[in-house]
Amino acid sequence: MLVLGGVSARFVVEKNSIRVLSPLSLRGKHDGSIGNFGIPDYGGFIIGSVVYPDKGANGCEPFDGLPFKSKSPRPSVVLLDRGECYFALKVWHAQQAGAAAVLVADSIDEPLITMDSPEESSDANEYVEKMGIPSALIEKSFDGNLKEALKKREDVVVKLDWRESMPHPDQRVELAKTRRYCASDPEQDFGEGYQGKDVVFENLRQLCVHRVANEIKRPWIWWDYVTYFHIRCSMKEKRYSKQCAKGVMSSLDLPTEKIKKCLGDPEAGVENEILKQEQQLQVGRGSRGDVTILPTLVINNVQYRGKLERSAVLKAICAGFKETTEPSVCLSADVETNECLERNGGCWQDKRANITACKDTFRGRVCECPIVKGVQYRGDGYISCEAFGPARCMINNGGCWSETKDGSTFSACTENQLRGCQCPQGFRGDGHKCEVQRGSSLHKGARCLHREKRVALREVCHLPGPGSHDGCRRSWIYSTNIGSGHTWTRRSCHSTCRLTISMAMKFLVRHNHCDEAQHHKQR
Repeated sequence: MLVLGGVSARFVVEKNSIRVLSPLSLRGKHDGSIGNFGIPDYGGFIIGSVVYPDKGANGCEPFDGLPFKSKSPRPSVVLLDRGECYFALKVWHAQQAGAAAVLVADSIDEPLITMDSPEESSDANEYVEKMGIPSALIEKSFDGNLKEALKKREDVVVKLDWRESMPHPDQRVELAKTRRYCASDPEQDFGEGYQGKDVVFENLRQLCVHRVANEIKRPWIWWDYVTYFHIRCSMKEKRYSKQCAKGVMSSLDLPTEKIKKCLGDPEAGVENEILKQEQQLQVGRGSRGDVTILPTLVINNVQYRGKLERSAVLKAICAGFKETTEPSVCLSADVETNECLERNGGCWQDKRANITACKDTFRGRVCECPIVKGVQYRGDGYISCEAFGPARCMINNGGCWSETKDGSTFSACTENQLRGCQCPQGFRGDGHKCEVQRGSSLHKGARCLHREKRVALREVCHLPGPGSHDGCRRSWIYSTNIGSGHTWTRRSCHSTCRLTISMAMKFLVRHNHCDEAQHHKQR
């Protein structure tokens, strides 16, 4: 780690969550460092059963057949030991043998590191490009617990979760611009304040001050510059700048032209000799050296891990959006599965009006009451959503009861109420189901003019029927059925006389079979 002027440049280990679901004795959450190859499932998760090979547990040799191809509904998460070969080779062999994911167990107690791809190896390049499963390095202590449970032949089920590995605070995703030399945003905010390039430029300036100070035989002056810059040019006071650095150099009587020549053009995007040398010095030597990963991609100030391949990077970018704000490309079938297609995602739904609270997202789905034609639905989104507002009755009658009787429509939804359903006057019920109230004028009229839900009336009139042409003076039935016309039918006689509804009503009213005022209320 290089520390200059109080600013540190460090390698960040990106992690995912590993939660043990069973057995109960191991339940808990652990960290795993995401491998820099394969395809991490950014925004998603995998639930699988842990498998530890009986032989070849380091994964350095190909496995025979497909020993890890799962025979149960859960996929296999293969546990391998660290050492003796490249990380990537272990994962490749496990993938070839049917593994859905790989956990590599560290061999010593130490902080997690990132498993990187082999450099400058034609053999490795051939299989690294074909790797498509995720992997993670786990701590030695966690590995011991897993193996102990597996020895007892317990079913060890784990959940590998990448949903929080990529920050997703809002509807934007920030990508770091392409640069040869990069540093993390010092304030963890791409939108405001100082950027990683400001740190890189100042680190380069301090390296040049060190070089020039040695050339002019005043090596101690570098310490003075670093100390004064830290005091006078702090980020907290918004003075971390090129101008402030020039002021410090002038106060120390440093040859600014020589330092400027050493700096070159940091914005040019070309190789810088000073930074290249420093980078080479930071790459560790031996089997357990520091890790340097180039090139890299930074999304929402988090270093991307995995294969730099189009679809894999797209998934990582999509995982950086806040749910329900993703662009349409993130919801295509090639990128994610629409969870609303199966049982409506477990959300509320009005099948009659074709309205649903299920909204597909890259990470899964959310149940959120919708806005339809300007009408807001309110509720929990899972078991209830209710139309709210003055225009709610325009959509499926606000979800309320309604019925048409003899050309008149009765509704439990009214525009002067912003929510809820209430049966109209003369009806009783909860507003979702209403029936004529006994004793009301509607009920009295209905007894004369209607019977049952077919809007049918059969009124027996023991009077001679009008239009009789055979002298038959038997009982007649007045029948009105929607769709069948209005007829007078004489019982036991074959003749039928068709009348208009007005003529029939005049006949009934004249013989006191119906109250005309009640009839007009119904009409």
